[in-house]
Amino acid sequence: MWKKNSINHPATSNVHYKAIKVSKQSVVTIPESGGGGSGSGGATKGLWKEDGESLKPCWNNPSPKDGEHSKGFILVSLTDGPEHHVSQIANAVVVARYLGATLVLPRIRGTRPGEMRNFGGIYDVKKFVKSLDGIIKIAKDQPDEVSIGNVTIAEVPTRVSEAYIATNIEPLFKMNGNLRLETKFPPLSMTNEKEFNYLDSLSCLAMFGTLELQPALKEVIDLMVKRLRALSHRSDGQFIAADLRVEMLEKRECQESGDSGTKWCYNAKAIGDFLWKIGFHRNTTIYLTQSKWHGMLDPLRNFYPKTYTKDDIMPADKKAKFLNANDPEFTKIIDFHVCTQSDVFLPAISGQFYTNVVGRRIASGKSQILVPTKSTYSSTRAYISPYISRKSHSAYSCFC
Repeated sequence: MWKKNSINHPATSNVHYKAIKVSKQSVVTIPESGGGGSGSGGATKGLWKEDGESLKPCWNNPSPKDGEHSKGFILVSLTDGPEHHVSQIANAVVVARYLGATLVLPRIRGTRPGEMRNFGGIYDVKKFVKSLDGIIKIAKDQPDEVSIGNVTIAEVPTRVSEAYIATNIEPLFKMNGNLRLETKFPPLSMTNEKEFNYLDSLSCLAMFGTLELQPALKEVIDLMVKRLRALSHRSDGQFIAADLRVEMLEKRECQESGDSGTKWCYNAKAIGDFLWKIGFHRNTTIYLTQSKWHGMLDPLRNFYPKTYTKDDIMPADKKAKFLNANDPEFTKIIDFHVCTQSDVFLPAISGQFYTNVVGRRIASGKSQILVPTKSTYSSTRAYISPYISRKSHSAYSCFC
C-alpha cells in the first residue's frame, strides 16, 4: 500500500516522482476514529469504497383514472440542465394527473432567447411515453388550439403538493383550460435538505422512471466513461468525478456556512488539498465538469496530473456535435451522467446538480459521495455527504 508520507506534497515540492507500485486500492486506508475500524460506513475498506447493490423502486404506479380526461393541456419547457429537468418533469406529471389534463411532450429550452430543442434530441420519447402509459395522457405534438396567446403561466415550487395544486393551480386551470408550468427553484443559500426527504409514488416515478437518454447521446457518455476507466489503471479502473466549473466559481462567493467548516463552493486548490489530505494517490484519475481547460484549474492538476475535462476524453469525431460552445445543453447532460457513474463523486458546488446526481447514485448503489470540509478527522465518515450519512435524500423514499 502506498503511504501518504512517502513523497512530498506536490504543490510545494520540486521532487521528480518515480513510478510507484500501488495495490488494487490506491489510497490510504484510514482507520475509524477510536480504533478497531469495524464501524458502519465501510471506511476501513479505503476511500475506493465498493459499490453497493442497485436498489429497486419501492413505488407503486398509480392506477388508471376512471372517466375521461379534461380538455385542458399542461405545457412545460425543460430548462437549465438535467438537474432541473427531473423536478420540472415531476411537477408536470403530478399536476397533469391531479387535474386530469393532457401533458404536451416537453421541449427543451436553450440558453439563448427562442432557442428550443425537441424532447427527442436529448431523451428517449418512446420510453418516456411508455413509462407514463395509463397514468396521464400525453400529446406528442402541441395541439393547434394551444398557442402563446391563450396559455396561462402558473408558477409552482420545486416539490408541488396536492394542497398547492388545489389552492393555486386548479382555479387557474378551470378558468383558462391550458397552463404552462414554471418551476421556481430556491436560491442556493435557501436550499434545505429536509425539502428533499420525501416523495410520493407518482413523484418517484416521474423523477426516476421517465427520463432516459436517446441512444446516440448515451453512446458518447459510455465511451467517455470507458476512456476514464482505461486511464485509471493504477486504481483498478476507478475514477473521481468532481463538479468543478469555473463559471460557477466566478459567480458565487465561497463563503463558509456555519461553524462546520463547510462552504457553498470550493476552488481547484481547495479540492486538491482535500483529496490529498484524505489520502488519494497522485495518480488518481479525476473528471471535471468543465468543457475545456482553464488556468483557474491548474492548482488541481499540480496535485493530480491525471485530471481531465470533456475536451480531453471525448472522441474527436463527436466533439463538433456534443462539445459545441454555442450549444451547451449536451455538455450539461454529459456531466450529469458521468458524475452518476463515477466511483467517487465530489460536489465542489452545492445546488440542484449535487442533489439530483446523488439521487441517481443512491438508486444504483454508488453511495461514495465525499464533501470537502476543513476538519482534520481521520474517519472517512467526516467527509460523507449528509444525504448519505443521514439518509436524508428523497431517493431513500423511492428505492429500497
